[in-house]
Parts: sequence; C-alpha cells; structure tokens
Amino acid sequence: MTKRQKSLVRGISILGISGLICKVIGVLYKIPLAHTIGPTGMGVYHQVFPTYNLLLTISSAGIPVAISRMVAGYLALDDKKSAKRVFTTALLLLLVLGVLGTLLMVVLSPILASAKGTASAQSSFLMLAPSLLFVCVMSAYRGFMQGRRRMEPTAISQLIEQVGKVAIAMPFAAIGMRRGGFVSGAAGALLGTSIAELLALLYMLVDKKLADREFDALPDAGGQAAPNKHIIRELMLISIPITIGASIVPIAAEVDSFMLVRLMSGYLPGVEALIHYGTYVGLVFPLINVPTAFAMATSVNLVPAIGAAFERKDFPAIQKETATGLRIASVIGLPASIGMSLLAEPILVLLFSGDQYTLAQLHKGAQLLEISALTIVLFTMVQATSGILQGLHKQRIPMYTLALGVVMKVLLNYTLVRIPAINIHGAPYASLLCYFVSMVPNLYYVAKYGKVRLSFSQLVLRPGAASLVMGLSVLGMKALLGERLISLFWLTITILIAVAVYFAAALYVKAIQTSDLPRRFRR
Repeated sequence: MTKRQKSLVRGISILGISGLICKVIGVLYKIPLAHTIGPTGMGVYHQVFPTYNLLLTISSAGIPVAISRMVAGYLALDDKKSAKRVFTTALLLLLVLGVLGTLLMVVLSPILASAKGTASAQSSFLMLAPSLLFVCVMSAYRGFMQGRRRMEPTAISQLIEQVGKVAIAMPFAAIGMRRGGFVSGAAGALLGTSIAELLALLYMLVDKKLADREFDALPDAGGQAAPNKHIIRELMLISIPITIGASIVPIAAEVDSFMLVRLMSGYLPGVEALIHYGTYVGLVFPLINVPTAFAMATSVNLVPAIGAAFERKDFPAIQKETATGLRIASVIGLPASIGMSLLAEPILVLLFSGDQYTLAQLHKGAQLLEISALTIVLFTMVQATSGILQGLHKQRIPMYTLALGVVMKVLLNYTLVRIPAINIHGAPYASLLCYFVSMVPNLYYVAKYGKVRLSFSQLVLRPGAASLVMGLSVLGMKALLGERLISLFWLTITILIAVAVYFAAALYVKAIQTSDLPRRFRR
C-alpha cells in the first residue's frame, strides 16, 4: 500500500471510528430522550430537525468541501499563502451565512411550527436556531484541517458535540418535561444541542491556534497568494453545486416531515399519524445512521485525496484512491445493512422497550428498520462516489443524480403512504429507490472521469460472500437463542460473533486485504 493510500485509510479510520462512537452515543442519547419526552415529543423533535438540517446544509454544506479541496490543491503545489487565504475568505462567508440562517430560523419559527401542524413547537425552533451560527463557523475550521489531511480535530469536535448533547440536553429535556410537557421537553433537548455545538466550536478555535505553528513550517513555493476575487469565484463554483446536491436529501426529509403526517392523517387520527412518524424517524433513523458514520468519513477523506491528485494530474493515484475508497465503502456497507436488518427487532425491543413505547409500536419500528437498514450500503456508495466526483471537479453530477433520486422518493412516498394498508411502511421503500437511482449513474461517472475500471468482484462478490456467511451465522444464533436474544448479554455476543465471522470470511475471500490492517496485526 502506498503512503497516500495509507493516509486515506488512516483518515477514514480516524473519522470512521470517531463517527461510529458519535453515532452510538447519539443512539444511546435518543433512548433516554425517547423515554423522557415520549413518541409525541420525539415527533415534535424530528419535525424541527429537518428544517434545521436544511438551513444548515444551505448555509454550510458546500463551502467546507470547497475549502478542503482548494486547500489540498494549493498545498500540493506548495502554495501555502493561497491555502491560508482560502480559509480566511471562507470563514467570513460562513460567518455571514450562519448569522443569516439563525435569523431566518428565528423569524420563520411561528410559520414553520404552524405549517407542520404543531404550533407549540415554535419554542423548539428558537432553541435550536443558534446552532446554525456555531456549526457554520466551525465548518470553516473543519474544512481547513481536512484539506491539510488533519482529521483528528474534526473527530474530536464531533465527540464533543455528542457528549455535550448527552450531558447537557438530557437534563434540559427532563426539566422542560416537568415544567411544560412534551413540547417543552423537546425544546429543552434542542437548547442543549445548541450549547454542545458552541463547546465544539470553542475546541476548534483552540486547536487552530495550537496548529498554526505546524502550518507555518510547511514548504512554500513563494510568490503572491491567489487574489480574493479568484478565491471567492472558485469557492462559489465548487460549493454551489455541492450545496445544492447536499440540500436535496434534507429537502426530502423536510418534505417527509410535511408529507408523511399529512398523508396518514387522511385515514388516521392526527396524534396517531404523528406517533407513526415519530416511530419511524425517532427509532429507525438513529440506528441506520450509526454505520453511515463510515460513509461520511470515506467521503470527507476522498475529496482532498482525489483533489490533490487531480491538481497534479496523477491519474494512477486517482485510480488507487478511488479503488480503495469504493472497496472500503462496500466492505463496510454490505454487512452493516444485512446485520442490522436481521437483528432489527431484538435491537429495538432491547433499546426502547419501556413505558413510552408499546410492543406494537416497537414491532412496527422493527418492520420499518428491516427495510430501512438496506439503505445503508446504498447511502455508503452514494457518499463515496460523490466524494470522488467532487475531487474530480465534477461536483454537479452528484447534485443531478440525488435530485433524480429524491424526485423518485417523493413520488413513491405519495403513492404508497396514502394507502391505509401500507401507511408509514411505504417510506423505507421510497428511500431505497432514492439511493439506488443516485448510486448507479454515480458509479458510471466515477469510472468515466476517474479513468477507473470498477471491479465487480471487489465491490459486490467478495464482500457479498462474506456478508452471506455472516448473515447465516446471525440466523443460526437467532434460531438457537429465541427470546433470549432480547437481552444485552446475548445480543452483544451475537453481534461480536457476527463481526468475527464477517472479518474472517472477508479476509478469506480477500474482501479485506492484509495491507488494510495495522502492521502489528498483519501476521
């Protein structure tokens, strides 16, 4: 494995493991939160979050990727002055966008709350609004560090965000619940989120200050930095298509938050429709988001890696980085999809059984998770291919393919969810269609513009064979244990056995290569 490939795998490992820990903490946080504010409170909580995610994506999604790619490109040419100017220019832009996003959410809060059918949720929008400013500013620092291939600050700041949510948001949610019921409980949890984002931002400020000496020691080819006008133009050319593309999925979630409850309200009481929606987004989404941490880590690392190689016109390096990134996406995504789908019910019952959720609601959540889990592998590949295309200066392609996928998702949602016999169960199938429609053309364009020959064996056959062996081991444990599987001990044992079986099978069929492992483990 080349030094660059090791750097890619190391970066994915750092952000992937950190992201996985964050996602697990997020799930563990949602469990007591769900018990505290109940399914109705979770429904309110997740009616607010899609709007927040959409505004956050519009204001900050594309520019950090542009920062990362431009900084990596300038540093590949030893142009340190221009790399630093990219950061300072982008920081000012993100500060302005963050202020505007926060003000927009505050001003529109009563309109948004009423439009979603829960007027009392206005306080939740107000409590979450400051997060937009904090995350926008923080994303400038993250993009700069990622462009320098320093993934640790992003990883640590993500951990601060999640730990802060648990330590701060949960007490606030409990206080709000005691004082004003589930609406105030949701607002308290969202206020805690804003405080956690502020703490993560403060860490990034300190880290940047400490890392300035290391940056100053980097080689510099001399000459003048690129002019501000040129940098702003490049930032816009790169970030606008990425922002539009990144906004598509939050737009779809925002459409869901309006659409699903209203469609089901045509044949169900309003509260019951909200509970169905809260079950879907409150129980299913946090779980499928756990393994997708590696998808995000893969994408974040591929942009500067491919971008730097592209600036040097080093197509052999592009091909190696692309092959490594896609293989990692497949090796992680396939077993995660299959394993979570097979263990959906015991996981949900173990984590969320209690006073707030009935067994019928948990059973419905398990049925939704069985299908939704299959989106993990598709989402992972979409993220990986999007990162590659962005590094290849083809950032418009993921925008178009995701737009097509979301249109298909909305149409299928409208077709299925409005049928009483299907109701909320149509939503996971719509998501599957969305990511499949996005993934296929992305792979085609990666092969075309990266001059890469995709290996069906490496991407499908080998990880698929290892995942099949793992799936059979899980089915065997389910048959052997029966009801005992719904316990922390036996579920943990089953998951550990599944991981071990998959790892051994993947090594045997060479889905995982020994060069992927740390040197001390290769023997």
